[in-house]
Amino acid sequence: MTERIVTPFGFASTAADVVDGVDLTGRRAVVTGGGAGIGLETARALAGAGAEVVLAVRRPDAGRQAAADITADTGNDRVSVRELDLADQASVRRFVAGWDQPLHILVNNAGIMALPELERTAQGWEMQFATNFMGHFASTPTR
Repeated sequence: MTERIVTPFGFASTAADVVDGVDLTGRRAVVTGGGAGIGLETARALAGAGAEVVLAVRRPDAGRQAAADITADTGNDRVSVRELDLADQASVRRFVAGWDQPLHILVNNAGIMALPELERTAQGWEMQFATNFMGHFASTPTR
């Protein structure tokens, strides 16, 4: 029989609730899609807990604004931006090849859904599959 895992968190919990009381000083995190939405709030919570946070985003200009907002909100100036388009395997390879630091936390957050029409990547993959699965798979360390 398996034991059920129970947490104090539920549907109303926020990223800040999850890291409340956690010290992430000295930890490095990457948040894909960290420039907006859930990714932005996750990145803000991680930075607020002391982590160095890298926003991996498709639009670096918007990402830099998000990083500045996070720094202003948290006082943590170790928030940076790196370009990453998960639908583009060349972009994923550049991101991975350019990473030469320890990584403690990887939040595979970025994703798309319900595109109104079929779109394909340069590699011929359906866009949602390429972004939500192939890009994250290719960018996730295996050792």
